[in-house]
Amino acid sequence: MTSRDVTALAPPPPRRPRDPGADADWPAVHEPARSRLGHVSSGEQAMLSVVGSSGPGGAAGSGPGLGGDGDFLSRYRLVSAKLRRRFLRKPNVAEAAEQFAALARELRAQESLPYAAWCQLAVARCAQSLFHGPAEAAALAEAARLFLRQERDLRQRLGLRGGFGEHVAAAQSCGAFAARLHLERGQPALAAGLCLELAAALRDAGLPSRAAAHLQRAAELLTAARLPLEALRCLAERASCLLLGRDYAGALAALTRAQGLAAAGLSGAGGAPGGAFMDMLARCEVSRVLLLLLLQPPPAKLLPEHARTLEQYCWEAPEGGAGPGPGGGPGAGGGLPPAASYLPAELFLLLQSAVLACQEKDAEALKALQAELWPLLSAEQNHLLHLVLQEMLSPAGQGL
Repeated sequence: MTSRDVTALAPPPPRRPRDPGADADWPAVHEPARSRLGHVSSGEQAMLSVVGSSGPGGAAGSGPGLGGDGDFLSRYRLVSAKLRRRFLRKPNVAEAAEQFAALARELRAQESLPYAAWCQLAVARCAQSLFHGPAEAAALAEAARLFLRQERDLRQRLGLRGGFGEHVAAAQSCGAFAARLHLERGQPALAAGLCLELAAALRDAGLPSRAAAHLQRAAELLTAARLPLEALRCLAERASCLLLGRDYAGALAALTRAQGLAAAGLSGAGGAPGGAFMDMLARCEVSRVLLLLLLQPPPAKLLPEHARTLEQYCWEAPEGGAGPGPGGGPGAGGGLPPAASYLPAELFLLLQSAVLACQEKDAEALKALQAELWPLLSAEQNHLLHLVLQEMLSPAGQGL
């Protein structure tokens, strides 16, 4: 048998995992001055040598086979070389993934978080070539956490209010790709957990608007997973983030969606009084009323569900416009129960008075009502009431 026959019978070697980010399906994480695994610029090599020689671990924290100067670059190239194509030899991708993971742990101990994140991306790429979806998603999620931690450390050390933004973008890309992997495996709850983790980190980093987008995605996934209470919490948290970003119209829409979801959950539970759904209904109702008083949309732009909400607090309506009845009364439009059925009587009457004071532009009456409403409202709702009063005393003229 000739050498040509041996070559024809030999199976083709597997594709070597490429650099994370090189594939169109992979998260767009931009590594400075790096084009593929094992090829690093001289500037990045200098950074790695500095990182390896400094940090809390130092030379004493390096593992076996690691020099005192922390030569991570040589190890990275050594592991990458094992993934090259060999004639009649299959690369040991699993071993390379383990070594990339070990290198990532050492880099994390040295506080070199971006390089540790890129090693985790290499681990995810190896897991993808092995068709190991859970390991790939776990590595991507860990890379997202490391990028977010780096952004938080930069803000704390340098005192940057806005940060650089590149690590946040990388974390969002990695988290979104990991969530998509969970969805492909039929695990929406795990995908929602990643979205919630990203949202919490972005809110702590002072980016509530970006956090709101992930909370919206988490609420959709939890609703699909038939977890209504968790979806309600996500929508309420989304409304809080939008309020921090002064997006009052978006917060009103999120609370309206949450109230509808809570009413659906309450009807599915047999309409039993009390419980988490009733508490969420009350919270959303009070916040929505205050937001409507703050925004004061003109009648032409007032949505039907918002008009039905305000009608419950008009004194001209029979029996306050919110009396419980077989048909739900005037305030039960859109499938919602009347507000008087789940709000405390004192709070309901005070909200009626506040709506009337706003209609009459009576600032003194609203000041007196603010003192009575203060112990009955949350901190967020009290802030909204304060904004309503400030808008009445000093109208912006251009809307909020």
